[in-house]
Amino acid sequence: MAAPKVAVVGAGVIGLSTALCIVETCPSCSVTVLSDQFSPNTTSDVAAGMLIPHTYPGTPIHVQKQWFKETFAYLFAISNSAEASEAGIHLVSGWQVFKNTPKEELPFWSDVVLGFRPMSEAELQKFPQHRFGQAFTTLKCDCPPYLLWLEKRLKAIGAQMYTRKVADLWELHSEYNVVVNCAGIGAHQLVGDEKLFPVRGQVLKVQAPWVKNFIRDGDGLTYIYPGIHRVTLGGTREKESWSLSPDPSATKDIFDRCCSLEPSLRGAQDIKVKVGLRPSRQRVRLQREVLSQGGVKLPVVHNYGHGAGGFSVHRGTAKEAAHLVGECLAALQGSSSRAKL
Repeated sequence: MAAPKVAVVGAGVIGLSTALCIVETCPSCSVTVLSDQFSPNTTSDVAAGMLIPHTYPGTPIHVQKQWFKETFAYLFAISNSAEASEAGIHLVSGWQVFKNTPKEELPFWSDVVLGFRPMSEAELQKFPQHRFGQAFTTLKCDCPPYLLWLEKRLKAIGAQMYTRKVADLWELHSEYNVVVNCAGIGAHQLVGDEKLFPVRGQVLKVQAPWVKNFIRDGDGLTYIYPGIHRVTLGGTREKESWSLSPDPSATKDIFDRCCSLEPSLRGAQDIKVKVGLRPSRQRVRLQREVLSQGGVKLPVVHNYGHGAGGFSVHRGTAKEAAHLVGECLAALQGSSSRAKL
């Protein structure tokens, strides 16, 4: 068959990294990214981009760990290269603190991040309201630089990118051999996924260059994540809220909570408020499906529903999605060969 054409719907971190993995694993493919929004207007642009996994109840832990390991290794290599600053990838050390000792003192990812250990009594004195803590070094992706770097990589290896709102995957069947659905929260409407729901997140991006260490409350609600240029302060987790309008009372609450963890933030400047809708479900939807109408078939690969943990697993799930695309193409190749016989 001629060079197979693959469309990736969605241009957040999942869509762009999936497109890149498809081109890397199938160089003969013609890959096109279609999205109604590109950076800086995606949900991924709001994300803090910290590599601290969130657990998906419906996905086996060993699978989640593999996704995280692959993502960490990929970003660690970039952080160790001359492209690190352009890609917005850097190592950051800090603390995760708990008011009570958690049931799981060693999370499944503790041997993937660097230097994971319990905090000392002396370190815990910085956090008088907390009784237990974990210190480690992990990676952070700054957005939009990382998304722009992915776009640049895709263009350099011949992928196409078009601004287009796809209302129905079926509308692509005459143009593409395989369609990959990385629509994030858009999949709720695009494929009618009722298991997908938004978890609204509001964060503040502030100037506080003296803050060098991340601090995360173990409940996951309050966090301070220093980036290259700005510090992300969070946050909120509002299930089933579709509102993208900033809430001034939440802004004050986030700021006060972060200042209780790091009082020096009272001096933060140039506070910008951002809102994103995390595409959440019990498990990431990462699977093949064949759509058919009137005897015509369209192979589809779904890769969405990463919730709050998309950055932590994006490369691992992209590699798996690219493998599924390869399976679809092999099946098409097999059927076209049989048709010739």
